[in-house]
Amino acid sequence: MKITKIVSGLGLLAMIIVILNGFINGSFTEDGGELLANPWGIVSLVDLYVGFILFSLWITFREKTMQARIFWITLMMVFGFLTASLYILLTAYQSKGNWLNFFLGAQKDSLIKSEQAVQ
Repeated sequence: MKITKIVSGLGLLAMIIVILNGFINGSFTEDGGELLANPWGIVSLVDLYVGFILFSLWITFREKTMQARIFWITLMMVFGFLTASLYILLTAYQSKGNWLNFFLGAQKDSLIKSEQAVQ
């Protein structure tokens, strides 16, 4: 779990730095236009948003309330993997070293009960 906290913390820091650099030294509209004019720029964006959607499926699965799901998925679609880094860092701390809590979140107890019922 320690490595998960370190990697997600470094990812969060890296994302903050590069986003700030983009806003300080770049032009969102001009640079975005160039990206969309390039076929590989479009490939990169599609790849990125497929990743956002897949990560959001995990968020949807592990969060208990619709409000939490909407909150995190909205952040995911706006801030991308900065949000993913923050989400993983927070869930790693909240899970208190328990990998089932980390991966399954609010679904853990019901999944364990249903698995025990099958046996």
